[in-house]
Amino acid sequence: MYTVSLTSLLLAVLVIGGVYFYLGQRWGARQWLASVKLHSLPRYYGFWAGMVAAVPALLLLVSLSLADDFLFKSMLKDFYPDDVINGGGVARAIAFTQVMNFVEGIHFGAPESWVREAGDAWVGWQRVADRVIAVITIGCALVAGFFAFRQINPSFRARNGVERIILWALIASSTIAILTTIGIVLSVLFESIRFFKLVPIQDFIFGLEWNPQFEGAERAGSGGGTATYGMLPMFVGTFLISFVALTVAVPVGLFSAIYLAEYASHRTRSVVKPLLEILAGVPTVVYGFFAALTVAPFIRAVGASFGVEVASESALAAGLVMGVMIIPFISSLSDDVINAVPQSLRDAAYGLGSTKSEAIRQVVLPSALPGIVAAIILAVSRAIGETMIVVMAAGLAANLSFNPLDAVTTVTSQIVTILVGDQEFESAKTLSAFALALVLIIITLGLNFFALQVVKRYREQYD
Repeated sequence: MYTVSLTSLLLAVLVIGGVYFYLGQRWGARQWLASVKLHSLPRYYGFWAGMVAAVPALLLLVSLSLADDFLFKSMLKDFYPDDVINGGGVARAIAFTQVMNFVEGIHFGAPESWVREAGDAWVGWQRVADRVIAVITIGCALVAGFFAFRQINPSFRARNGVERIILWALIASSTIAILTTIGIVLSVLFESIRFFKLVPIQDFIFGLEWNPQFEGAERAGSGGGTATYGMLPMFVGTFLISFVALTVAVPVGLFSAIYLAEYASHRTRSVVKPLLEILAGVPTVVYGFFAALTVAPFIRAVGASFGVEVASESALAAGLVMGVMIIPFISSLSDDVINAVPQSLRDAAYGLGSTKSEAIRQVVLPSALPGIVAAIILAVSRAIGETMIVVMAAGLAANLSFNPLDAVTTVTSQIVTILVGDQEFESAKTLSAFALALVLIIITLGLNFFALQVVKRYREQYD
């Protein structure tokens, strides 16, 4: 019921904004036909009235819809029994879930009396809140639109007002993106600090063995070994698989981009480029199946024919398929960058007697180098963050090996393995996933900084 009420309010606010847009635009059109000198075009008067009516009301609707849940959740504490209140955050979270299940009609047996009372109270509060929010939101839209429409006159700077609203919307969008990034980094950082209070940071950074599975054995008193949290095996596996992938993707992607941009006919380009870009749309689980069922057995059979032992789940198989997956990132971006090089540079090279290949190697590629480096860094980030192919083709064994024929694992695969299922977020095993994520974020930021420095160093301005 609440979702339908919220949807209805959204539609009502948009309809009110549309009505005021129509009124403002019609006023501007009438003045325009009457040869009255206007500061802005007629549509800007409509946009001004409609946006002033809709935008504040929508922001108010979102704010009130979020605030009432927090308010009601705090008011529910009056219904909790003493054992729930004294049980800490976990007990209160379970109690809140019980109340929400009752409100939504999900019953597992007969609910307790306090659950029924709290659920009935929540429904009553929500009913009242829906009505209050509806009155306030619609009233805000009507009043704001009325005053905005009253401001309209021939000298009113409607275009400037509309552009200010759009500018603040763009600033808000950028701020949300920045705050989201900061929130992600801080959440990972705080959990990582908790992990480093349990495990020394030097053991984590320089440790050569990763085996957190013993932690449960220790707690169970089974006499198992000591849990170890050395990150080096995962990062060695990550970079090994990424290196194999890049040895495939960089030359194939770059050469295909050069061919499509400089040598291929228009008809060939229109066929080959979309076919290459289709690879980017294939789900990673499909690549994982292909690596596990086709590529890995083939590599193992080839190795056996030469007397070389190859693991059934090898870094080579995962890296080769991952390289095929990231070819479109390098090919498509590099092709766009090469095409962006001014034709005048090519003509100047030809005028000095350069052949086509010499012009490409000595003029076009150096000019496009910043964009090519950015494409390669993007491919590296994509390879480092890949999970599904590694899980299916390279395995989960945290082996410290530089041999691509051995089974290895990556950081992202271990994070997924650790956080699958019910986890206790006070244990070092669970918190280790956040520490791995923090190091991965730092490495990715370092790669982006390196790419930025390369772009700054080789960027040139062309007339």
